[in-house]
Order: sequence, then structure tokens, then C-alpha cells
Amino acid sequence: MFAKVISASVIGIEATPIEVEVDISRGLPSFIIVGLPESSVKESKERVQSALKNIGINLPLKKIRINLAPADIRKEGTLYDLPIALAILTATGYIPSEKVQNFLILGELSLDAQIRKVKGVLPIALLTKKLNKKGIILPFKNAPEAAIVKDIEVFGFKNLIDVIEFLRGEKEIEKFQINLEDLWKKEDFEIDFEDVKGQEYVKRALEIAAAGAHNILMIGSPGSGKTMLARRLPTILPKMTIEEAIETTKIHSVAGILPEDKAIITQRPFRAPHHTISVNGLIGGGNPPKPGEVSLAHNGVLFLDEFPEFRRDAIEGLRQPLEDGFVTISRAKHTVRYPSRFMLVIASNPCPCGWYGDPVNECTCSPQARQKYLSKLSGPILDRIDIHIEVRRLTFEELAKKKPGEKSEMIRKRVEKARQIQLERFKGKKIFFNSQMSRKDMEKYCKIDTTGQKLLQTAIDQYGLSARAYDKILKVARTIADLEESENIKNHHLAEAIQYRIMNLT
Repeated sequence: MFAKVISASVIGIEATPIEVEVDISRGLPSFIIVGLPESSVKESKERVQSALKNIGINLPLKKIRINLAPADIRKEGTLYDLPIALAILTATGYIPSEKVQNFLILGELSLDAQIRKVKGVLPIALLTKKLNKKGIILPFKNAPEAAIVKDIEVFGFKNLIDVIEFLRGEKEIEKFQINLEDLWKKEDFEIDFEDVKGQEYVKRALEIAAAGAHNILMIGSPGSGKTMLARRLPTILPKMTIEEAIETTKIHSVAGILPEDKAIITQRPFRAPHHTISVNGLIGGGNPPKPGEVSLAHNGVLFLDEFPEFRRDAIEGLRQPLEDGFVTISRAKHTVRYPSRFMLVIASNPCPCGWYGDPVNECTCSPQARQKYLSKLSGPILDRIDIHIEVRRLTFEELAKKKPGEKSEMIRKRVEKARQIQLERFKGKKIFFNSQMSRKDMEKYCKIDTTGQKLLQTAIDQYGLSARAYDKILKVARTIADLEESENIKNHHLAEAIQYRIMNLT
């Protein structure tokens, strides 16, 4: 007796089909799973046997072989429990074979035959559509996530008995449906830029950063408002497109951190890992590989507070994702690639005690201690940060001011208008923001007059700026011009961009 059920495996953030083949033949009673299964897959035979026994179905006293094909792909996770159980029932004639072939199946079984939630469902639902399957059978709690994929039927189940009765035609189950437009309602942020008193020049820098997707560095003493400002950055970023939302949701689904009450990520991610995070936690890795914070922040903001406290190897690991927009993780048996296009926001104290340059508190650090502390901000990483800004302590008058600041909604409108200008400018190219411009694009869109060239030359000669800093200044100037809806970069745009590169760190 032979039967086959289609399931899937997730590699990176993409799913690939897996055929669950069952052969039941004469011989000593046994239950064997082959096809490069890892421990959690091998243990599925215990869950499947107990689940079937507890709903009154005994396995035949024969030799049962399970093959997960193709055999050269490592099978991980608990999502094969349900397809294995249904494949066995199909092979014994308990379930019609033609009915099972219409669906892609996944789910974890408990010992009492309940079906538990699994991760990585959205990539598998997209694969179901690609394979032209009628629909997908999966845990009930995963149904909303799969239902955002159009043109497939989604059936969510809470227990194995309901699945069997559905496939035998003994029970009607309504397909799970969701209205994507209802999920796409106006974003409701609990925080707003109007809560921030003073710091107008920092808000301006953050607006420019948001408009051109530029990375930004904030240096200031403790309590000056660096974290408060950074956390409000997503409130002025443009609303995610459906394509961005699906890609972001895929990453969170694969990582197993998609909230139960959310079928899709509608707000841009804001990730703020602690400085004790490992390289694998920040960049991604492990065995099996998992996405790191740089990928979980994809299409959103990655905030690294107390940046000099991060490990040196973790800091250096940021180079590739900052440049390429993706992370490649290679292992002996396979290579995975995670997208990681994010806005990087770095915050740091000016010295170990935090009070260097503060008008009230006296710094107790030696020049050598300050230099050592800020050494992690120098070199290649600092060169990849477009905007450098100092966050100063607020005065009593600023703190006591009752007039609220400008609302995030108003700032967002200007940001969205500037982003739309960029989308029109780069139409037909794989470029979406000014920060992604190549040298060839800059020659076309970042032209400056003779006065501007002299101004830029003076800044480079006086402050010893690098070639990469030269490019960053022009890109930021282009964004400032876009915010003013100016076709050309003017000298005051260039002057403002230059001031964001000449902060004295020591």
C-alpha cells in the first residue's frame, strides 16, 4: 500500500515542496522515517502514533516506511506530523487519495490529536498558489496568516478528527477568509513626535533621514532624548506597500515571532536589540540558520543604542547588510539569503561617563578614555552613516514649554511627498531611495554648480572627508532638495548636508 501527500519545507524565507511518501508492506511491525529528518521530525512518529490511537485508529501491524522527498534537503520542525498521519490513513484506504492530492498539508500534532500552530506558514501559502493547488490544510491558528494569499482556499483545523471527516466528505468546513483591506486601516501609533519638546534640529535630521532612507548617528549625554526620538522614527516613515508587508511578514513568520493577533505586519518594524547581542543574533546564523535583527528590521528601523558597547565582530558584521541589503549565511549543506534593507539608527554617549560637553555635569573621563570609547564609531562603519547629529540637553525653558511639537502625521506627509519624487525619478530601476543611488545615478541627479563644488571641496579639505563621505553628502543634499521639491541641488541644500558630516566626536 502506497500513498503520497504534499507538504513543504522553508529554506531561508522561501518554501520548497516536500513529498511525504508512505509505503506499508508485510514484515515485522515498525515505523521508519527517512529523507534526512532532524530530531524533531524523527520524533513525529511518536506523536502520530499516539494521536491516531487516541482517536480510535490503530496503525496496521506492518512495516511502515515514511520517505520525505527530495532526500537531499534537511527536514526540520514539527510541521510534518499532520501530513504523515494523513499519508498513512490514505495508504490504508481510510481517506480518499484523490481528495488529499488537492491540498498542501502541514501541522503539528499533540498526543491527544489536537493540531498546534507552526511557523513559516506565509511562504508555504505562497508556494501553494505557485503549485496551483486547490488549497492548504493547516492549524486553525495559522489560518489568518495563510488567508492573506489570494486565489487559494484555506482550511484551518483544531484537531485531527475534523480533518479526517472533512477529507472523507463527512463534514463541511468553511474556508477561512480574511479582508486584507480591513487589516490595512490607518496605523495607530501610541507615540508621536508632538510629544517631543525642543530638539527641532534633530527632528529635522530625522525627517531628512526618513525621506531618503539615510542611516543616522545621534550622540548626546544620557537623558537628552536619543531613544525617545529614535522610537518615533517609524511614525513618520511612509506606510508599507502590500509587497513590503508580505516580505516583512515572511521573515517574522519564519522566525516564529509573528503575533497571534496579526495576520500580516502592517507597521514598519522597529528593532532595538541590547548591546550584549551575539553576532548570530544581530546578523543571523545558527544551525539551522535563522534571521537576525538586521533581517527582522527589514523595511523598518534597526536602532542600536549604546553602540560602542556592542561587540566588535557584531559591529563589523553590519557592513554587508548596509551595503547590499541582504545577508548570506553559508553552511556545509546549504546557503540561505535573508533580505535586510533597513534604516540604521545609532545612538551613543560622547564618553564612558556620558557627560563630555554637557553644560551641567562635569566629565570625569581622560582624553584617552574618550578616544578608546569612540574608536568603534570611527572607520568603515562611521563612513557608512549618512547623517551625524549631536543631541543636546534641553534647557528648563524648553522642558517647561507647553506648546506641543509638530505632529508625526504632518512630517510624514512631507516625507511621503519626497519619497514619491524619488520613485518617479528612479522608475524602471531597482532603486527606491536616494540613499541607494550608484555613482552613475549621482552624476545624473546630483549635479551642483561651481559655487557648490567649491563649498564641497573646502569641506573635504578642511575636515579630511573620504570619498564615501563625499557621496553621502551629495545623496543627503539631493534628499533635502526633494523635501523642498527643488529640481536642482542648491547651495543651501549642500551646506545643510555638509553640516551633518562634520561633527567633532572628540
